[in-house]
Amino acid sequence: MAKAPRDHKTNALRELDAAHVAHEALFFEAEATMSGEEIALAQGEDPDSCFKTLVTQGKSGEHYVFLVPVSGELDLKKAASAAGEKAIAMIKARELLPLTGYVHGGCSPIGMKKRFATFVDETAQLFEEIYFSGGKVGCQIRMNPDDLGKVVSFEYADLTV
Repeated sequence: MAKAPRDHKTNALRELDAAHVAHEALFFEAEATMSGEEIALAQGEDPDSCFKTLVTQGKSGEHYVFLVPVSGELDLKKAASAAGEKAIAMIKARELLPLTGYVHGGCSPIGMKKRFATFVDETAQLFEEIYFSGGKVGCQIRMNPDDLGKVVSFEYADLTV
């Protein structure tokens, strides 16, 4: 892991600090072309314990956040069922920053501009600690998955293909 850059505090990290939730911020050099799985392996992490943050929109117009393993794929039918929607679709990349305040590859479930219903793949419960974006490219948060509930209301659900 690289040393924390001077401007390392993201909204996600500030929110965790303010709530006094145990976590570790991890920084690394990231190339734009690297997948989440490649980043996990490069950092010596189990890809199954590393989660990507996906933002969707339901048929109702409501937005939802899903955390799924970087090695997996969000099953849109399961996601819709978990959210109580008839259908769910991924938002367009250009909509991510204005909606959440985060960029693609650096979207954290913590510290978004607005709180959205959030669902975490049930496999997160298998790990003492999980990894997910810290709110910018090259920053991860490592923490107990249940502790995420101290700053973001979420439900565990079967979400992957």
